[in-house]
Amino acid sequence: MLRADLDHCEWLPDDMKTGEMVFIPGGTFRMGSDHHYPEEAPSHRVCVDGFWIDRTPVTNRQFKKFVNATGQAQVSLISRTIPVRSGRCSTPARWYSRRCRASRILPTGASGGPSCAVPIGAILTARPRYQGTRRPPGRARLLLWAPAGKDLPTEAEWEFAARGGLDGEEFAWGDAPMPGGRHMANVWQGNFPVQNVGEDGFERTSPVMAFPPNGYGLHDMIGNVWEWTSDWWSSRHPAEAAKPCCIPRNPRGGDEEASHDPSLPDIRIRRKVLKGGSHLCAPNCCRRYRPAARHAEAIDTSTSHVGFRCVVRSPLGIREAAPGRHPRR
Repeated sequence: MLRADLDHCEWLPDDMKTGEMVFIPGGTFRMGSDHHYPEEAPSHRVCVDGFWIDRTPVTNRQFKKFVNATGQAQVSLISRTIPVRSGRCSTPARWYSRRCRASRILPTGASGGPSCAVPIGAILTARPRYQGTRRPPGRARLLLWAPAGKDLPTEAEWEFAARGGLDGEEFAWGDAPMPGGRHMANVWQGNFPVQNVGEDGFERTSPVMAFPPNGYGLHDMIGNVWEWTSDWWSSRHPAEAAKPCCIPRNPRGGDEEASHDPSLPDIRIRRKVLKGGSHLCAPNCCRRYRPAARHAEAIDTSTSHVGFRCVVRSPLGIREAAPGRHPRR
């Protein structure tokens, strides 16, 4: 039934009809956590409507197609000699070495994997007319990259999708970090930052779909690269609603002006919420490879371990999908 509906919806992007996007049924879930970092608290119930989301993060191949079609590229994608983190130095000040013909997509200077998640970092720099300013283009930035109404997910949408139908479990696949001894995501193994033993097979970004999908069929929601959301950063979640009737529906995160880093009062760069952790997250340093985890990122900052995926929201606010596609409890 959903398939037939998709085929007759003219407003849908083609990749929603080819399986590159997955429909996530709407529902109520418990967002955040009271057991880890303070910015994840308090745990509270929220409701989201149904939406479509990319099955994987945007890849190098996909972003290269965009760059070739539009002639637009980030400063961070320009091939040049740049400092590159080696990850093997015992002295933090010597984490970086210089590599020729390197970029954030090809951090080693070598020909890279087209199916790896694109480390897009500050996607706001993709529009030349904004270069040299700090004014973010907002939603317009995605209209250049994505067709027909695509957007970044809100933090609530992202976390709901990442949980894969589970509600309250620690990870996107359950409560065990490595069920049956199996690596479920591309994260750091070893003593960060001096040693990465690479037990999962990767020291940097990995090809999308290299690890098992979650319950909704989504890959790399955890690890590999952090992912942008559209929400402005806030230092804590709002309190639990006092009554079921007051549970927030489709919340939109913090206040834009309050998203600045208070420790840098003279640098008024706004920040947005990143989710999911990356290949640089390790148990001894950054245990943020969980759906509830969140991190603040300045919107002008480009890094080698931040990517994104897109969503499409139904103009009708669909809250259910085809029979059998409901969150697991």
